[in-house]
Amino acid sequence: MNKPLLGQATASHNNAAGWMIQSDFDGTISLVDVTDSLLQRFGLPGWTALEDAWERGDIGSRACMQGQVALLDMDQQALDAHLDGIAIDPGFPGFVQTAQALGLRLQVVSDGIDYAIQRVLAQHGLGHLEVIANRLVQQDTRRWALESPWASPHCKRASGNCKCERLATQQAMAGRVLYVGDSTSDFCVSHEADYVLAKYRLIEHCERHGIAHAPFVSFSDATPWLQHFMQQQEALA
Repeated sequence: MNKPLLGQATASHNNAAGWMIQSDFDGTISLVDVTDSLLQRFGLPGWTALEDAWERGDIGSRACMQGQVALLDMDQQALDAHLDGIAIDPGFPGFVQTAQALGLRLQVVSDGIDYAIQRVLAQHGLGHLEVIANRLVQQDTRRWALESPWASPHCKRASGNCKCERLATQQAMAGRVLYVGDSTSDFCVSHEADYVLAKYRLIEHCERHGIAHAPFVSFSDATPWLQHFMQQQEALA
């Protein structure tokens, strides 16, 4: 990781270098995988078999998630109470503030559940962030379904939300994308990003494949790095 600068950006300015940020949510912004936590608490028998089938490669993540969400047994009150206890990386709000001060738009792009992500972000004063994820639909008091408006027939992972297509769209609009992620759902898109901020398993993947990246442990580390990185990019613009 490049040597960070001290201090934080405090005033918004134009992003002359043409960058924007896309970030994964589960395990990257949140400290746990929110969908897994819901399944562990409210899932009916059968959701682990779907997980096993996905891990073997028998089904894609879209089919896995849709099947698992159909096995959630909870009402709205129980769902909200659970989500309100989900913690996020304590450095993320500061990262968002700095990104905005640097003129960087930030999208949360996830193969998780939109309602869950939005609820958790709102609890931490981040309800204004754009979230692109699978859509949770309530079918009756305790039954749920998952819709995938961002799926693609070309997705190599058969995901509910094709992160590679979301990234390509932003590259066409904004120019360059800094992608932030942590694990297997971020492996494919990391090859397409202009630069990667990597946590956990994604660090090893980037190292193994020679992907331009910076490792980080928490967003508190990533925030000064972001300032330094953008200063470098704007100097080259």
